[in-house]
Amino acid sequence: MGMKILSGNSNSELAEAIAAYLNMPLTKAAIRRFSDQEVFVEIHENVRGEDVFIVQPTNFPANDHMMELLVAIDALKRASARRITAVIPYFGYARQDRKPGPRTPISAKLVANLITTAGANRVLTMDLHAGQIQGFFDIPTDNLYAMPVLVRDMKEKYTNKETTIVSPDVGGVVRARAYAKRMDAPIAIIDKRRERAGVSEVMHLVGEVEGTDCILVDDIVDSAGTLCNAAKALKDAGAKSVSAYVAHGVLSGPALERIENSVMDEVVITDSIKPTEGVRSNSKVRVVTVAPLLAEAMNRIAHETSVSSLFD
Repeated sequence: MGMKILSGNSNSELAEAIAAYLNMPLTKAAIRRFSDQEVFVEIHENVRGEDVFIVQPTNFPANDHMMELLVAIDALKRASARRITAVIPYFGYARQDRKPGPRTPISAKLVANLITTAGANRVLTMDLHAGQIQGFFDIPTDNLYAMPVLVRDMKEKYTNKETTIVSPDVGGVVRARAYAKRMDAPIAIIDKRRERAGVSEVMHLVGEVEGTDCILVDDIVDSAGTLCNAAKALKDAGAKSVSAYVAHGVLSGPALERIENSVMDEVVITDSIKPTEGVRSNSKVRVVTVAPLLAEAMNRIAHETSVSSLFD
């Protein structure tokens, strides 16, 4: 019985980096489309009795990447893999974690059911948008945090500087407090009111930021409206500089243009989602890798040792 790593098409670079860290090859497989775009998966190696990890974030196009994951799980199950772990660095549909109004779905629960029904024995993900999604699964689910990777980068850049950790909304206060504790810095909170989905409006700043280097922390940057508005509010309040550290760089629609034209010095994201050419060429966006973090967690799962001790 051994460990094998299979990569989907959504972030093969991350899967390769994980495999390189663990000093092992990726499992040979073909994940392609029929002419009508149906997903077809064929595993080209024997996986009977193996502990197989499928690396497949479910970012845009989320539905395609989700189907690839489900079909790959089914292929492995039918090939008699001993255990199948779905490694989903970015968990799509996580923002639909409750009913915000009548006659709306809880899509995160539906996706959890699909992954379990397909045959996954375990899930490894990172910075879930809502922690309760772990409970949507009836199989063991490990939720990692990009915080150690991001904090290491912060400490390298902000040594001997007076920093303030800022939550861009009230919902992120617990996250901001955790970063602030590791950075030994005070926190500030931006209280914003969202009039409708995708549109944010900064209302009020709680805390002192004048003359400090402000670091916004969040789990997802999508259209970047919230971050850019928050950065402007901080600058207006006298912040010396503003940067942002975010686990998942979804960066859809006008996000990159907004960041480029914003008052922020820099937005640091991880490679949980494969960086596009636009991300790579944006002067204000920098990518740090979470491959060693994911690889270490996968290795610990394979060897039945503690994953949580990674964050002690």
